Amino acid sequence: MEANRKPKVVLVDDEDMVLTSIRTLLLMEGEHDVESFTNPSLAVQYLQANAVDLVVSDYMMPGMNGIQLLGHARRLQPEAARVLLTGHADKASAIQAINEVALFQYLEKPWDNAQLLLVIQQAVGRTLLFRQLQGKIAELDNAHSTMRESQLRLLKAFL
Repeated sequence: MEANRKPKVVLVDDEDMVLTSIRTLLLMEGEHDVESFTNPSLAVQYLQANAVDLVVSDYMMPGMNGIQLLGHARRLQPEAARVLLTGHADKASAIQAINEVALFQYLEKPWDNAQLLLVIQQAVGRTLLFRQLQGKIAELDNAHSTMRESQLRLLKAFL
């Protein structure tokens, strides 16, 4: 992520009031670029075409539940963190989400704004660190390839 780019957060919930509340909270912080969707299928289409840092989804939605949505998010953008919000506290669905979509965090509605902000900051930080790590691995791979090529040229020069 470029140093001056705001983290991109996607919010998905079938209730407009929830989206408005979280979106307003994040925009008041001024540190996030927020896209919100009441239709999970439209959110998936957005994820197919746009890089994001975090996806926050409700669990119970018509047409596609939050675990299914976050599964698409994981497949399309594995480095983006995933958070599930739910009004239906259920250990089985939490465990399913953690296992199936590599969930970063599971939060219950109603949420505490300070806790939600902390989770979002940590999730975005995780995504940034993951991308930095990917970059360093690519640099090391390139350096290794270059070094290997140099070794082969030296061997050929002496043979």
